[in-house]
Amino acid sequence: VIADCGGDTRAASVLNGLNQLVEMGAQPADWVLVHDAARCLVTTAQIDALIDACHYDKAGGLLAHKLADTLKREQNGRSVTTIDRSDKWLAQTPQMFPIGALIEALNKAGDQVTDEAGAMEAAGFKPRLVEGGAQNFKVTYPEDFALAEAVLRSRA
Repeated sequence: VIADCGGDTRAASVLNGLNQLVEMGAQPADWVLVHDAARCLVTTAQIDALIDACHYDKAGGLLAHKLADTLKREQNGRSVTTIDRSDKWLAQTPQMFPIGALIEALNKAGDQVTDEAGAMEAAGFKPRLVEGGAQNFKVTYPEDFALAEAVLRSRA
């Protein structure tokens, strides 16, 4: 267990953790799965699907969920246009990449990226999207806890 790798941003925390894995003997070609603790409802089946879909793809990949809602562009508190959602996905975790490529991508991208796939995209990779599902949502707001509890009860 690595307990002291936190940073000021997600990117810094992940990079610190990856560097510690390398110090512990991880090789650049070894795969790593980066996961948000706030996505506490991910299933082993989803993780297995990600690994199965990506372990031969050097670009790696991420769990994601196809956007179902209508997407609006806002200006001054008003809806100004509807955005085509046909090619839009919500990024989820875990995200899976070769350690060496991810370290290089995060070093180049800096703290601007909000997830590992964004760093890999900036480095020229096209990570694979693997369907995660609506229940792999990020528990962020107080009302999310009731929804998470309902999901967990439904699985019992």
